[in-house]
Amino acid sequence: MTDRPPRLGFTIPFDGLPLRRHQDILRQAEMAGFTDAWTSEVDGLDGFTPLALAALATERLRLGVAIAGAFTRGPALLAMTAAGLAELAPGRFCLGLGTSSGVIVEQWNSLRFERPLARLADVVTVVREALRGEKVEEELATIAVHGFRLSRPVHSEVPIFLAALRPRALHLAGAVGDGVILNWLAARDVPKALAEVDRGAAERKWAGTVEPACRVFVCPGEEEAAERVARRTIAAYLTVPVYATFHRWLGRGPALEPMMAAWRDGRRREATALLPDEVVRELVLTGTPKEVRAGLEAYRAAGVRTIILQLIPTASESEARAQQCVEALWALAPSSGE
Repeated sequence: MTDRPPRLGFTIPFDGLPLRRHQDILRQAEMAGFTDAWTSEVDGLDGFTPLALAALATERLRLGVAIAGAFTRGPALLAMTAAGLAELAPGRFCLGLGTSSGVIVEQWNSLRFERPLARLADVVTVVREALRGEKVEEELATIAVHGFRLSRPVHSEVPIFLAALRPRALHLAGAVGDGVILNWLAARDVPKALAEVDRGAAERKWAGTVEPACRVFVCPGEEEAAERVARRTIAAYLTVPVYATFHRWLGRGPALEPMMAAWRDGRRREATALLPDEVVRELVLTGTPKEVRAGLEAYRAAGVRTIILQLIPTASESEARAQQCVEALWALAPSSGE
């Protein structure tokens, strides 16, 4: 793992805030000491458009997508998109790749979700060759690319981060990634995940370290509302099969089974109530800025170098949700102190 200084980033776009209104906030966040801005890509905006805006609005923020799926864009298109961001923000763009999920790939994009980790490894191979300016001639396990070369050379390095949950994916991130993106785990879970990354890193065919990044969920607002929203958000994620399996591997299977059973039976409100308090406190940070900072420090102490804040507002109206996110951002900014 890397021993470089810790970084603190945040996820854009903010809930309830139109993309066109992010420019001033991005500039102010850079001045307030944040080092990174990252996007996600699920069912809202794509992962790259907000970064193009951020590239033009800022000068120093590192910009990353966490993550773009390895199925929903072809490897040549991924390389071209990465080249575009690298041209807009030289030396500041990171490409985060992951397998995505069967729902997103098959049900939403009408593609076949087969051999996901092999596909991810093959896409990394092709994209990395293309970004180096090579003519790609590859016949791999899941894709074949012949004769592709970027016509606009990339003059800055584009680190590739891999999203990973369980051992095989964590090994892959260690073996072929410049970084690993962790998600939906507690600070005390980080060493277990990074131990698997280290095992994969032992197989690396080139020098270099793997940067551990982690998206950390923060729910600002009044305590009772924050806990209610945190419970609902956690239940919605942890009942997805890939995350349920992940948390069984982490050792939470017995603690989560009552919630899982209620969710399967359609008793959604009861399911959220059955989430153990400890799990809620560990997976979503709430409370005062000082309390949230202490939670973030626990992730750093566990080995995370880059924290990516994911702010979850509790308000119901769009403007209020946006305001909560912005206020929480300033409260947690490195320059704010306490």
